[in-house]
Amino acid sequence: SLVAGAALISVAGAYPLGVLAARVKRVDEAFLPILNIMQTVPPWVYLIPAVMLFSLGRVPAIIATIVYGIPPMLRLTTLAFKQLPKDLLELGQASGASPRDILFKIELPTAAPTLLVGLNQCILMSLAMVVLAGLVGAGGLGAEVTRGLSRMEMGLGLRAGLAIVAVALLLDRLTRGALQRHSPRALL
Repeated sequence: SLVAGAALISVAGAYPLGVLAARVKRVDEAFLPILNIMQTVPPWVYLIPAVMLFSLGRVPAIIATIVYGIPPMLRLTTLAFKQLPKDLLELGQASGASPRDILFKIELPTAAPTLLVGLNQCILMSLAMVVLAGLVGAGGLGAEVTRGLSRMEMGLGLRAGLAIVAVALLLDRLTRGALQRHSPRALL
């Protein structure tokens, strides 16, 4: 539930910002160094300010997971909308389509394969952070891994780790299946 909630909020925040960055060069230039820093910082560093502000538990875990999941979705959304074929956009404008129709009927379907890759990366990054969030008392499988490490119970940590891998594979296959349904020639 932490992964699903955080990924949905990350996508909801990153998608409009990515469209804006693709259309306004100054916004893209402002986001680039911020995204570089966000993807360079080790994942546990995201937990520090969240724990300082909200103590231990699920709230700092969700906040850190949302912040950690935004950069891949934002980058790939910006890339998807920058790479749209100009002739399709011109065709939509020449046919008298409104900017809203161009966005929803031309740009979004054309950008969908790259957006689905962004969603895939956002989900997998969120899953990685939720595992680390077990260190701050967020519960779930991350807590089981932490418990296995702290008690030196290799079996418990291994079982929880394998369950995390199974969840990651399931989510990866679901998003990959959506991508292949949309574009059978697309490769991940």
